[in-house]
Amino acid sequence: MSKQERREESGKDPNLRSSEVTEGTDQAPSRAMFRAMGYDDEDLDSPMVGVANPAADITPCNVHLDDVADAAYEGIDDAGGMPIEFGTITISDAVSMGTEGMKASLISREVIADSVELVSFGERMDGLVTIGGCDKNMPGMMMAAIRTDLPSVFVYGGSIMPGEHDGREITIQNVFEGVGAVADGDMTEDELDEMERHACPGAGSCGGMFTANTMASISETIGLAPLGSSGAPAEHEARYEIAEEAGAVAIDAIENDRKPSDILTRESFENAIALQVATGGSTNAVLHLLAMAAEADVDLDIETFNEISKRTPKIANLQPGGTRVMNDLFEVGGIPVVLKALLDADLLHGDAMTVTGETLAEGLERIDPPAIEDLDVDFLYTVEEPKNEQGAIRILTGNLAPDGAVIKITGEDHLHHEGPVRIFDDEESAMQYVQEGKVESGDVIGIRNEGPQGGPGMREMLGVTSAVAGQGHAEDVALFTDGRFSGATRGFSIGHVAPEAFAGGPIAALEDGDTITIDIDELELSVDLTDEELEERLADHDPEPQYDNGILAKYHRDFGSAANGAVTNPGAKWE
Repeated sequence: MSKQERREESGKDPNLRSSEVTEGTDQAPSRAMFRAMGYDDEDLDSPMVGVANPAADITPCNVHLDDVADAAYEGIDDAGGMPIEFGTITISDAVSMGTEGMKASLISREVIADSVELVSFGERMDGLVTIGGCDKNMPGMMMAAIRTDLPSVFVYGGSIMPGEHDGREITIQNVFEGVGAVADGDMTEDELDEMERHACPGAGSCGGMFTANTMASISETIGLAPLGSSGAPAEHEARYEIAEEAGAVAIDAIENDRKPSDILTRESFENAIALQVATGGSTNAVLHLLAMAAEADVDLDIETFNEISKRTPKIANLQPGGTRVMNDLFEVGGIPVVLKALLDADLLHGDAMTVTGETLAEGLERIDPPAIEDLDVDFLYTVEEPKNEQGAIRILTGNLAPDGAVIKITGEDHLHHEGPVRIFDDEESAMQYVQEGKVESGDVIGIRNEGPQGGPGMREMLGVTSAVAGQGHAEDVALFTDGRFSGATRGFSIGHVAPEAFAGGPIAALEDGDTITIDIDELELSVDLTDEELEERLADHDPEPQYDNGILAKYHRDFGSAANGAVTNPGAKWE
């Protein structure tokens, strides 16, 4: 049915919010503005759908998103909607990694959510198609949809294809680890230069089960994106078919008044966590899911990740723990293959609602993905014979992290570590220590003052962890921080230590030589100090903010604890 036929049949639904700017004599000036952009009577009588597009030339993750947005625009238009595209920001994590600029990354999640919320509110839109490429785009866009509670569909821009070097597939992870290998003398600068030139062959987000692919996979699992929509690579024709379909799904959601609040429940968040831990997804998803739950007023705490990881085996072995990338999973059926295995084992809530109006179980039945046991692949395992008996994410607590800390298990052994700490007050000094070749087997490296408030912005430290891994110490050197680690981090790396140093957490009291105990089985992160000793050391703790003006000062003031998702929205129900 064309727009004209829809309009003649029913006219514009007066309950649509966009009627406030398109209907009545008083809104003639508004309509004049729309007509200046080429919209006509048919458009103005249709549901107004915003297309939030963070396209940018600063990262391959987002460089192609104008084309993705065009496909979504066409899908909305063909389905009888009035598509309105608008832009928002992105920060390239891989470009800013290891620099002061990385402090902007987590802040960008908040700015994206704020800006999409603001435009859709100001222009009285009826629904949204939100698009994401780089890491913080995904949670930022989903948080915006949750806040507005408009019928919304999320569209992932897709991942990059692996590059090729020396006869093997490589990703950006290999380049980061190559930096450490050069420092250790195991790789020449010329070889690193050659690797750099071949690791990223085109558009798309980093290819492993890093933060972007983790959050994209979660978007379809939690119900905010159509099932099967996260797998197609950025430059695959299916990526644009998915975006066009999302436009039609958005119109259907508007017509049926299907909102995020109808989709997001405790059960849908548990499904998302199960997918995260079963695939070895990024630790950053802990932070983002907690933030999304806070926005949605869903009761979710950090201990839930332990509960679900304990009962959910790891059945996908992708980078950074394995060698395969998202495209390998896409070629055998994508995330629905993993979801089917989990659902058949009663590890998911099949009755959770999705944006298409189907339950998760109904959607999987319609797609009918292959069973893992019928696939001849080396990176997927059955629930009965998993890669690991428990999921990949653990939440550690103890007197060093009373409010929790996060680790992803990427190796097989070394689940207990005890030794004296070498504590650093920022990422740069720790990186210098590593690059000078001072790291030895058994070391414990602590990095503080990098939390949401103290950084501010909770920098990711892929440079440090990759340099350690590149020197051969991924499994025998422990790192912990009140900042974050990248989704591409592997090894014995613990992030999100809370409370953070700036807020007076125990990590602020550490001195070189204090004995740290890390026990994954016992879920412990502790220091060999009494409560009285910690209190005495912290008695005069009164740090100054790193910045006294601009956006960094603003978010230093506004960020909450990592244990609650580092939310800034005062209305989020994280308490």
